[in-house]
Amino acid sequence: MITFNEEQKIFKLDTKTSSYVIEIFKENYLVNLYYGKKIPDINLKKLSERYRSASFSPCNPNDKNEEYSVDVLPMEYSCSGSGDFRIAALSIKNADGNTVTDIRYTGHRMYKGKPDISPLPSLYLNNDNEADTLEIYTIDRVTGAKATLYYTVFNETGAMAKSVRVENTGNRAFEIEKIYSSCVDLPSMDYDLITLYGRHVKERCREQRRLAHGIQGIQSLRGASSHNQNPFAALLSSDGNEDTGDAYGFNLIYSGNFEISAECDYQGSTRLITGINPADFSWHLEPGEAFQSPEAVLVYSDKGLGGMSRIFHRLYLNNLIRGKYKTEKRPLLINSWEAAYFDFDTEKLVSFAKEAKELGFDMLVMDDGWFGVRNDDTNSLGDWYVNEKKLPGGLGVLIDRVNALGLKFGIWYEPEMISPDSDLFRAHPDWCVHVKNRENSIARHQYVLDVSREDVRENIFNQMYSVLSKYKIDYVKWDFNRNISEAGSALLPPERQQEFFHRFIMGTYQLMDRLTKTFPDILLENCSGGGGRFDPGMLYYSPQIWTSDNTDPIERLSIQFGTSLCYPASTMGAHVSDSSRTGYETKGNVALWGTFGYELDPNKLTDSEKDLVKQQVKEYHKYYELIHCGDLYRLIDPYFDSYKCAWEFVSPDKSECLVTSVTIRRSLYTLYILKLKGLDHDKYYKNEADGEIYSGALLMSAGINLSDVKNLDGESVKIYFTEVK
Repeated sequence: MITFNEEQKIFKLDTKTSSYVIEIFKENYLVNLYYGKKIPDINLKKLSERYRSASFSPCNPNDKNEEYSVDVLPMEYSCSGSGDFRIAALSIKNADGNTVTDIRYTGHRMYKGKPDISPLPSLYLNNDNEADTLEIYTIDRVTGAKATLYYTVFNETGAMAKSVRVENTGNRAFEIEKIYSSCVDLPSMDYDLITLYGRHVKERCREQRRLAHGIQGIQSLRGASSHNQNPFAALLSSDGNEDTGDAYGFNLIYSGNFEISAECDYQGSTRLITGINPADFSWHLEPGEAFQSPEAVLVYSDKGLGGMSRIFHRLYLNNLIRGKYKTEKRPLLINSWEAAYFDFDTEKLVSFAKEAKELGFDMLVMDDGWFGVRNDDTNSLGDWYVNEKKLPGGLGVLIDRVNALGLKFGIWYEPEMISPDSDLFRAHPDWCVHVKNRENSIARHQYVLDVSREDVRENIFNQMYSVLSKYKIDYVKWDFNRNISEAGSALLPPERQQEFFHRFIMGTYQLMDRLTKTFPDILLENCSGGGGRFDPGMLYYSPQIWTSDNTDPIERLSIQFGTSLCYPASTMGAHVSDSSRTGYETKGNVALWGTFGYELDPNKLTDSEKDLVKQQVKEYHKYYELIHCGDLYRLIDPYFDSYKCAWEFVSPDKSECLVTSVTIRRSLYTLYILKLKGLDHDKYYKNEADGEIYSGALLMSAGINLSDVKNLDGESVKIYFTEVK
């Protein structure tokens, strides 16, 4: 999948759907000739010809005829201060105090397989034949900075992974001030930039804008990927839509501060960079030391955003999600939070469990409030011992009673946080994130623990181990309920304080890695006030993430549609709750598009509601494989339509599909014909509800008439089709 033409000095990297072409240009500059739909040849050298802006585009000193300039070349990995005035991917502050950086090609290596960049999370291979890797070696001759550019192409998808490793091979220390994981130059600005914007309880809503001259993009400086922006962006050609056009997707496997920026220059070309946010970041490298960037995932599809999304989904299901629950069916759980909040005891939880068992659930999850002296959110974070006033006799008594009913048991933690009112803080006040001579901001009555410190991580792990190793616990919900301010560590010297944010998230990764390896049978679900850390870095450790604290099914439509642009259904924590905007039928239909579970007091359900829940439990099992392993097709997107919303799951062999339609609010128009997608034109399908048989061609071209089917506000319908053999 990767070739090198020695004569033309051109690398060609092919995936199933795309080609990516790099040239070793004059003076050993690396330029990008092409990225897009798969092509068979490499007659592309003229694509690098760009007109300079007169004397304002400086030339290489060896270019006596002033024929080219890095100011206009489509640079493969841009550097600061050496003639390229666009956004830079790499900037190194050398021992002389300047940031002029200039890397040139020195060699390369091609091989089957993929490099290991641990302890960073990254895509993995199930076998070496799944992907091929190109390593390009470069050097900055002044600083001795050796930058290795990694490219891994996946043979069965349109995906590519990129990262960068910088090693100090010189004899003086330097500071990395910028190190992006990916830099892509495209010879047009005729694209829409699509990102996922939001806030707490309204995460990952699609935002779309035309590219314009200058710099536009997204970032996080919160110490987490955040509710506000997700480390995902897409470029969609101006003629593109859900099903057609060029779609480029970019996702960073990282859970800390990030930036994705696009710059459109005076030539009308676009550069897009993806990586660690350089604000409040630097990394000190002594001679012999190295720094590895996170991994960026690039996806191309000529089948629009839908084609792009399905490549991401298949890639993440196969090459990012790990562990037991990558393939094993996940338990259907009920969580105590919206049912009881902090107000629970053993008897109340057992009553939940008894009713949950009758309804067909598999697991009871005890949320916040079981530890220390915690009866509200003002105390006890960091004191991970059982509150026996709430749970007389300890956790073992409760778990034994729940297990005796035939249910598994799960528990909530917030390991990276500490309450000022806690035994841990009184014993170790310096363990929280802080800087000298400044008061700490507080949020939700809590501070953040400095998990960049080994002693802090050891304490957290030991406290968790004492509980998780002693009791039969099958699930852990890992929460993170505030962002980081006054960022600093008591153990870092002044010249390394700007390494803190990266060291913090690396500390979190080390904790999660140790936990999942020690307890491989535990299902870990990430959470951050809902979806504040919904990113591929977290998915490497937990196969699912709580999508949002907002469980209202109508609000969830835009959240789940946005999330699905990049992330598969099996990763999206989705529950039926006691929200009042719709009935339980729609709540269940929306929550099925996800991990599915419940977040309510089962004792308060009426008999008719219980019957409906039992039916939903059966549907969860019936459609589990189709939803978790099938292909998603977005039929009607609430970003474009304020009345209807519809989506469809199709099995990989196209033998079955499940269509769901929700009426957000009743339309003026009574005619509603829904066209399906992704079926086999030549197959015939039976509607399970009425026995009617249709060809795949008819369902996709003519559609089905839903004009008289549950079209009042908040109503919904599911339609299941199976192939007629």
